[in-house]
Amino acid sequence: MWSYRLVAPYTFERTDVLPRSPESLQDGEVLLRFLAAGICGSDIPGFRGVKGRVRGDTGAHAAEKDGFPIHEVVGEVIASRHTAHTRGDRVVGWASGFDGLMEEVVSDGDGLAPFDTSLSPAHAVALQPLACVLYAAEHLPDPAGRHVAVLGQGSIGLLFSYVVKTMGAAHVTGVDPIDRADVGPSFGVDTSVRATSDRWVGRLLPDAKPDIVIEAVGHQVATLSHAVEAAAFGGTVFYFGVPDDDSYPISMRTMLRNNLTLKSGVTMDRRRVLEKADAFAQAHPGLLDRYLTHTFGIGDVQAAFDLASRPVPGRIKIAIVA
Repeated sequence: MWSYRLVAPYTFERTDVLPRSPESLQDGEVLLRFLAAGICGSDIPGFRGVKGRVRGDTGAHAAEKDGFPIHEVVGEVIASRHTAHTRGDRVVGWASGFDGLMEEVVSDGDGLAPFDTSLSPAHAVALQPLACVLYAAEHLPDPAGRHVAVLGQGSIGLLFSYVVKTMGAAHVTGVDPIDRADVGPSFGVDTSVRATSDRWVGRLLPDAKPDIVIEAVGHQVATLSHAVEAAAFGGTVFYFGVPDDDSYPISMRTMLRNNLTLKSGVTMDRRRVLEKADAFAQAHPGLLDRYLTHTFGIGDVQAAFDLASRPVPGRIKIAIVA
């Protein structure tokens, strides 16, 4: 069966690998036929050749792991040893081995859920990042009537902007060096700031500081400090961006003197929040259409990742379909 793997920085190779037999599945696992994948910002360091901590990332020049780095997938169940999934089901969720870029994918069934059958696989894959955002939003203070700033207006940051606005945020500020003025309003953004977060926070007046700051950039240490500096007295900072480093320097003096709360965490209760994302998308028609901006065929994986790795106005979510 077909599979892709990274053999050098920025370089995919298509290969043939042996399929997994249904008999090899462990309890709770599901074997999927690939229908679609979404490219997440957290996939890009691996594409660039950065060594991660995923099992099997052992290559000399890149991960050289079959199917890596995709984790956002839509598939049709071929075989299942999970009580919630049966042969023929179409499901969306996590490729739990970060190996979703292959014709057949084995994944943990607890990270998969069915979806509205009217959705194309390309649109359905967007439910996975939406589920992550909805889970994180459950752990925010109530944004109703408050000023929320989202650092990073990529595919995750725009979803955060949209979700907090639907939760009643009085004002949503989106900060990104890429011009998002054209798409920001349709994702609930009241003020789009085209600047890096350090320039934005450096000009932020005390009475304009947000009550909640969501860091949706990740992969470097600077933006968390900017988020802490930006938060109003008594405010909350939620760090969502994936860290590439173990230690992040922040001003504990600012945390203490401004009575701030810092929260973070990965998505739990995955089946539940995937179902929540499906219901949310049905309640907000048009959201996924605006969100999915580019679709590539499985023969164009390299081109899809090349686009995903560049800052391009107008690009939000990229899907790869079989």
